[in-house]
Amino acid sequence: MSHPQLSVVVPVFNERDNVTPLIGEITAALRGQLDFEIVYIDDHSRDDTLAVLQALKAGTPELRVLHHASQSGQSTAVRNGVKQARAPWIATLDGDGQNDPADIPRLLAARAAAPPQVKLFAGWRVNRQDSGSKRWASKWANAIRARMLRDDTPDTGCGIKLFERAAFLDLPYFDHMHRYLPALMQRAGWSTLSVPVNHRHRTAGVSKYNNLGRALVGIRDLRGVAWLIARSRRTAVEEC
Repeated sequence: MSHPQLSVVVPVFNERDNVTPLIGEITAALRGQLDFEIVYIDDHSRDDTLAVLQALKAGTPELRVLHHASQSGQSTAVRNGVKQARAPWIATLDGDGQNDPADIPRLLAARAAAPPQVKLFAGWRVNRQDSGSKRWASKWANAIRARMLRDDTPDTGCGIKLFERAAFLDLPYFDHMHRYLPALMQRAGWSTLSVPVNHRHRTAGVSKYNNLGRALVGIRDLRGVAWLIARSRRTAVEEC
């Protein structure tokens, strides 16, 4: 498939038990709807995630598998997946199975109804299925982020998103940038839209983050993104 309409990009690290069911759900949601590819990026897993992915290629013609030579983090995995993607539009999913691939058609429908100025459709987990402490931490993080960045996005950390490939690759790259895509897209002059989506319990594997570690990194990132927004300059360009 040389020119799919959609690339589904999924970063994974130590998710061997979630790979097979999630790929099955992606194909069930999209086959017969449009031409698509699935791009998995293994972030140098220590388990046999990569071997499981390679075995699944035989029965899943849409599947492509990329592998990091060293562990580099989720933002790098997403960016490398987008760079290798063949479609003009990208859907992202977290590899832990908590995002529901059945919501991808919902994002596509939102895109069809939106003006061309909207380049990012962000999932909004209206019914979070995380632990109480994680929900509490996320609530406060979103409130602080919204106050500092004014990106009008209730759930910037949701892994399921739909965005234009070219617009994404024009954004400034830094580690953890995937948590600030709405603000970065708006900084670039595009509009964004939040779309309610499903959220599920993790059924296998363990979370790769803790609340304290995420908060410490988030404070530094927030200050950096706020600085980028404050220093942004945009103007229309005309050929004469």
